[in-house]
Amino acid sequence: MSYKTILVYIDQSSHCAGRIKIAAEIAIAHDAHLVGVAVTGISRFIYPDGMVFVTSVIDGLRERAQRSLDRFEETVKRIGVNSYESRISEDDAQGALAQQARYSDLIVVSQIDLNERDGADISDLPEYVMLNSSRPVLTIPYAGTFENVGRNALIAWDGSMEATHAITNAMPMLKKAHNVTIALFNAARQFDVHGEQPGADIALYLARHGVKIDVVEERTEIDVGNALLSLAADKGADLLVMGGYGHSRFQEVLLGGVTSTILDTMTLPVLMSH
Repeated sequence: MSYKTILVYIDQSSHCAGRIKIAAEIAIAHDAHLVGVAVTGISRFIYPDGMVFVTSVIDGLRERAQRSLDRFEETVKRIGVNSYESRISEDDAQGALAQQARYSDLIVVSQIDLNERDGADISDLPEYVMLNSSRPVLTIPYAGTFENVGRNALIAWDGSMEATHAITNAMPMLKKAHNVTIALFNAARQFDVHGEQPGADIALYLARHGVKIDVVEERTEIDVGNALLSLAADKGADLLVMGGYGHSRFQEVLLGGVTSTILDTMTLPVLMSH
Protein backbone atom coordinates (compact mmCIF):
# COMPACT_ATOMS: atom_id res chain seq x y z
CA MET A 1 0.00 0.00 0.00
CA SER A 2 1.10 3.57 -0.66
CA TYR A 3 -0.55 6.95 -0.23
CA LYS A 4 -1.65 8.25 -3.62
CA THR A 5 -4.50 10.55 -2.57
CA ILE A 6 -4.40 12.63 0.61
CA LEU A 7 -7.39 14.66 1.77
CA VAL A 8 -7.02 17.72 4.01
CA TYR A 9 -9.82 19.75 5.57
CA ILE A 10 -9.66 23.46 4.77
CA ASP A 11 -11.34 26.11 6.90
CA GLN A 12 -10.66 29.56 8.33
CA SER A 13 -9.36 28.42 11.72
CA SER A 14 -5.98 29.54 13.02
CA HIS A 15 -4.82 25.91 12.90
CA CYS A 16 -5.47 25.41 9.20
CA ALA A 17 -2.07 26.62 7.99
CA GLY A 18 -0.20 24.09 10.14
CA ARG A 19 -2.52 21.31 9.02
CA ILE A 20 -1.96 22.18 5.36
CA LYS A 21 1.82 22.23 5.84
CA ILE A 22 1.83 18.74 7.36
CA ALA A 23 -0.51 17.35 4.68
CA ALA A 24 1.63 18.94 1.95
CA GLU A 25 4.85 17.48 3.34
CA ILE A 26 3.30 14.02 3.53
CA ALA A 27 2.06 14.38 -0.06
CA ILE A 28 5.57 15.33 -1.23
CA ALA A 29 7.19 12.46 0.71
CA HIS A 30 4.84 9.92 -0.87
CA ASP A 31 4.45 11.56 -4.30
CA ALA A 32 0.71 11.76 -3.62
CA HIS A 33 -2.11 13.91 -4.99
CA LEU A 34 -3.34 16.40 -2.37
CA VAL A 35 -7.01 17.37 -2.21
CA GLY A 36 -8.13 20.37 -0.17
CA VAL A 37 -11.82 20.31 0.79
CA ALA A 38 -13.72 23.32 2.10
CA VAL A 39 -17.42 23.28 2.92
CA THR A 40 -20.34 25.67 2.87
CA GLY A 41 -21.47 24.19 6.18
CA ILE A 42 -25.05 23.42 5.16
CA SER A 43 -25.82 19.77 5.79
CA ARG A 44 -27.03 17.81 2.80
CA PHE A 45 -29.76 16.44 5.07
CA ILE A 46 -31.40 19.86 5.23
CA TYR A 47 -30.31 21.04 1.78
CA PRO A 48 -31.72 18.48 -0.67
CA ASP A 49 -31.79 19.09 -4.41
CA GLY A 50 -34.37 21.68 -5.28
CA MET A 51 -34.63 23.36 -1.88
CA VAL A 52 -34.13 27.11 -2.14
CA PHE A 53 -32.13 29.08 0.43
CA VAL A 54 -31.50 32.80 0.49
CA THR A 55 -29.10 33.32 -2.41
CA SER A 56 -26.99 35.91 -0.63
CA VAL A 57 -26.40 33.56 2.30
CA ILE A 58 -25.33 30.67 0.07
CA ASP A 59 -23.10 32.91 -2.03
CA GLY A 60 -21.46 34.26 1.10
CA LEU A 61 -20.71 30.77 2.39
CA ARG A 62 -19.26 29.74 -0.96
CA GLU A 63 -17.08 32.84 -1.13
CA ARG A 64 -15.80 32.14 2.37
CA ALA A 65 -14.91 28.57 1.40
CA GLN A 66 -13.23 29.75 -1.79
CA ARG A 67 -11.05 32.23 0.10
CA SER A 68 -9.83 29.39 2.31
CA LEU A 69 -9.06 27.28 -0.76
CA ASP A 70 -7.18 30.15 -2.39
CA ARG A 71 -4.87 30.24 0.63
CA PHE A 72 -4.53 26.46 0.47
CA GLU A 73 -3.41 26.59 -3.16
CA GLU A 74 -0.95 29.39 -2.47
CA THR A 75 0.56 27.41 0.40
CA VAL A 76 0.94 24.04 -1.32
CA LYS A 77 2.34 25.67 -4.45
CA ARG A 78 4.95 27.47 -2.33
CA ILE A 79 5.84 24.28 -0.44
CA GLY A 80 6.27 22.40 -3.71
CA VAL A 81 3.39 19.93 -4.00
CA ASN A 82 3.33 18.69 -7.59
CA SER A 83 -0.26 17.49 -7.79
CA TYR A 84 -3.17 19.12 -5.96
CA GLU A 85 -6.75 20.30 -6.35
CA SER A 86 -9.42 22.25 -4.45
CA ARG A 87 -13.02 21.26 -3.83
CA ILE A 88 -16.01 23.04 -2.32
CA SER A 89 -18.63 20.73 -0.86
CA GLU A 90 -22.24 21.78 -0.35
CA ASP A 91 -22.38 19.98 2.98
CA ASP A 92 -21.30 20.21 6.59
CA ALA A 93 -17.72 19.25 7.43
CA GLN A 94 -18.58 15.85 8.90
CA GLY A 95 -20.66 14.72 5.93
CA ALA A 96 -18.31 16.13 3.30
CA LEU A 97 -15.15 14.58 4.69
CA ALA A 98 -16.72 11.20 5.47
CA GLN A 99 -17.92 11.03 1.86
CA GLN A 100 -14.73 12.30 0.20
CA ALA A 101 -12.56 10.13 2.45
CA ARG A 102 -13.76 7.01 0.68
CA TYR A 103 -11.73 8.06 -2.35
CA SER A 104 -8.58 8.93 -0.38
CA ASP A 105 -5.81 7.01 1.35
CA LEU A 106 -5.33 9.39 4.27
CA ILE A 107 -7.38 12.21 5.79
CA VAL A 108 -5.73 15.08 7.66
CA VAL A 109 -7.74 17.13 10.16
CA SER A 110 -7.04 19.04 13.38
CA GLN A 111 -8.09 18.37 16.94
CA ILE A 112 -11.09 20.57 17.57
CA ASP A 113 -10.41 23.80 19.38
CA LEU A 114 -13.64 24.95 21.02
CA ASN A 115 -12.22 28.46 21.29
CA GLU A 116 -12.35 28.77 17.51
CA ARG A 117 -15.35 30.38 15.84
CA ASP A 118 -16.75 27.16 14.34
CA GLY A 119 -15.34 24.74 16.91
CA ALA A 120 -18.65 23.80 18.52
CA ASP A 121 -20.23 23.04 15.14
CA ILE A 122 -17.59 20.40 14.29
CA SER A 123 -16.69 19.22 17.79
CA ASP A 124 -16.78 15.55 16.73
CA LEU A 125 -15.11 15.92 13.32
CA PRO A 126 -12.06 13.60 13.70
CA GLU A 127 -14.01 10.78 15.30
CA TYR A 128 -16.99 11.14 12.96
CA VAL A 129 -14.80 10.83 9.87
CA MET A 130 -12.89 7.91 11.35
CA LEU A 131 -16.06 5.99 12.22
CA ASN A 132 -17.89 6.74 8.98
CA SER A 133 -15.25 6.39 6.28
CA SER A 134 -13.16 3.28 7.07
CA ARG A 135 -10.06 5.35 6.25
CA PRO A 136 -7.14 6.42 8.45
CA VAL A 137 -7.51 9.87 9.98
CA LEU A 138 -4.42 11.83 10.98
CA THR A 139 -5.40 14.35 13.64
CA ILE A 140 -3.07 17.24 14.43
CA PRO A 141 -3.24 18.75 17.97
CA TYR A 142 -4.39 22.35 18.06
CA ALA A 143 -1.68 23.18 20.62
CA GLY A 144 1.97 23.08 19.63
CA THR A 145 3.94 23.01 16.40
CA PHE A 146 5.12 19.87 14.64
CA GLU A 147 8.08 20.20 12.31
CA ASN A 148 8.32 16.46 11.68
CA VAL A 149 5.54 13.90 11.69
CA GLY A 150 6.36 10.20 11.50
CA ARG A 151 10.12 10.07 12.00
CA ASN A 152 9.74 8.61 15.48
CA ALA A 153 6.48 6.64 15.63
CA LEU A 154 4.76 4.95 18.54
CA ILE A 155 2.24 2.16 17.90
CA ALA A 156 -0.38 1.26 20.50
CA TRP A 157 -0.80 -2.51 20.08
CA ASP A 158 -3.55 -4.50 21.76
CA GLY A 159 -4.05 -7.27 19.21
CA SER A 160 -7.41 -5.92 18.04
CA MET A 161 -8.78 -5.61 14.53
CA GLU A 162 -8.80 -1.83 14.93
CA ALA A 163 -5.10 -1.72 15.86
CA THR A 164 -4.28 -4.09 13.00
CA HIS A 165 -6.17 -1.86 10.60
CA ALA A 166 -4.33 1.21 11.91
CA ILE A 167 -0.92 -0.40 11.42
CA THR A 168 -1.79 -1.45 7.87
CA ASN A 169 -3.03 2.05 7.05
CA ALA A 170 0.05 3.65 8.59
CA MET A 171 2.49 1.36 6.77
CA PRO A 172 3.65 3.95 4.20
CA MET A 173 4.66 6.28 7.05
CA LEU A 174 6.10 3.50 9.20
CA LYS A 175 8.39 2.38 6.37
CA LYS A 176 9.86 5.89 6.19
CA ALA A 177 10.20 6.30 9.97
CA HIS A 178 13.64 6.38 11.58
CA ASN A 179 12.36 4.61 14.69
CA VAL A 180 9.15 2.72 15.49
CA THR A 181 8.19 1.57 18.97
CA ILE A 182 5.39 -0.91 19.63
CA ALA A 183 3.81 -0.39 23.04
CA LEU A 184 1.82 -3.03 24.86
CA PHE A 185 0.08 -2.23 28.13
CA ASN A 186 -0.71 -4.90 30.75
CA ALA A 187 -0.04 -7.65 28.21
CA ALA A 188 0.50 -10.26 30.93
CA ARG A 189 -3.19 -10.00 31.73
CA GLN A 190 -4.08 -10.71 28.09
CA PHE A 191 -2.29 -14.01 27.37
CA ASP A 192 -5.06 -15.15 25.02
CA VAL A 193 -4.36 -12.10 22.81
CA HIS A 194 -0.56 -11.73 22.97
CA GLY A 195 0.72 -15.26 23.72
CA GLU A 196 3.98 -16.13 25.48
CA GLN A 197 6.00 -13.40 23.76
CA PRO A 198 3.82 -10.27 23.67
CA GLY A 199 4.51 -8.15 20.62
CA ALA A 200 6.77 -10.68 18.93
CA ASP A 201 4.39 -11.57 16.10
CA ILE A 202 3.47 -8.00 15.14
CA ALA A 203 7.15 -6.98 15.39
CA LEU A 204 8.12 -9.77 12.99
CA TYR A 205 5.30 -8.81 10.63
CA LEU A 206 6.51 -5.21 10.53
CA ALA A 207 10.17 -6.22 10.22
CA ARG A 208 9.31 -8.16 7.08
CA HIS A 209 8.02 -4.88 5.66
CA GLY A 210 11.36 -3.25 6.41
CA VAL A 211 10.18 -1.36 9.50
CA LYS A 212 12.70 -0.90 12.31
CA ILE A 213 11.02 -2.08 15.51
CA ASP A 214 11.47 -1.77 19.26
CA VAL A 215 8.92 -3.52 21.50
CA VAL A 216 8.09 -2.00 24.88
CA GLU A 217 5.89 -3.81 27.39
CA GLU A 218 4.40 -1.53 30.03
CA ARG A 219 2.31 -2.06 33.14
CA THR A 220 0.00 0.70 34.23
CA GLU A 221 -2.71 1.21 36.80
CA ILE A 222 -3.77 4.55 35.31
CA ASP A 223 -5.87 5.19 32.23
CA VAL A 224 -4.17 3.65 29.19
CA GLY A 225 -4.79 6.78 27.14
CA ASN A 226 -2.81 8.93 29.56
CA ALA A 227 -0.16 6.22 29.88
CA LEU A 228 0.23 6.26 26.08
CA LEU A 229 0.70 10.01 25.98
CA SER A 230 3.24 9.80 28.80
CA LEU A 231 5.19 7.10 26.96
CA ALA A 232 5.04 9.15 23.75
CA ALA A 233 6.63 12.07 25.59
CA ASP A 234 9.33 9.85 27.10
CA LYS A 235 10.16 8.43 23.66
CA GLY A 236 10.07 11.79 21.90
CA ALA A 237 7.48 10.35 19.51
CA ASP A 238 6.10 12.58 16.75
CA LEU A 239 3.32 10.18 15.65
CA LEU A 240 0.98 7.86 17.54
CA VAL A 241 -0.66 5.03 15.57
CA MET A 242 -3.64 3.33 17.18
CA GLY A 243 -7.02 1.77 16.60
CA GLY A 244 -10.07 3.95 17.08
CA TYR A 245 -12.94 2.50 19.09
CA GLY A 246 -16.57 3.52 19.04
CA HIS A 247 -19.67 3.63 16.89
CA SER A 248 -21.99 6.23 15.49
CA ARG A 249 -25.73 6.60 15.19
CA PHE A 250 -26.58 9.14 12.51
CA GLN A 251 -24.82 12.32 13.79
CA GLU A 252 -24.12 10.97 17.29
CA VAL A 253 -20.65 9.61 17.99
CA LEU A 254 -19.97 7.28 20.92
CA LEU A 255 -16.30 6.56 21.66
CA GLY A 256 -14.31 4.11 23.72
CA GLY A 257 -12.40 5.39 26.74
CA VAL A 258 -8.85 5.36 25.33
CA THR A 259 -9.96 6.87 22.01
CA SER A 260 -11.81 9.66 23.79
CA THR A 261 -8.88 10.42 26.10
CA ILE A 262 -6.41 10.65 23.21
CA LEU A 263 -8.64 12.87 21.07
CA ASP A 264 -9.37 15.17 24.02
CA THR A 265 -5.82 15.52 25.38
CA MET A 266 -3.47 14.63 22.52
CA THR A 267 0.02 16.11 22.57
CA LEU A 268 1.26 14.71 19.25
CA PRO A 269 -0.26 13.86 15.85
CA VAL A 270 -2.39 10.70 16.02
CA LEU A 271 -3.27 8.36 13.17
CA MET A 272 -6.41 6.38 13.98
CA SER A 273 -8.29 3.71 12.07
CA HIS A 274 -11.55 2.00 12.88
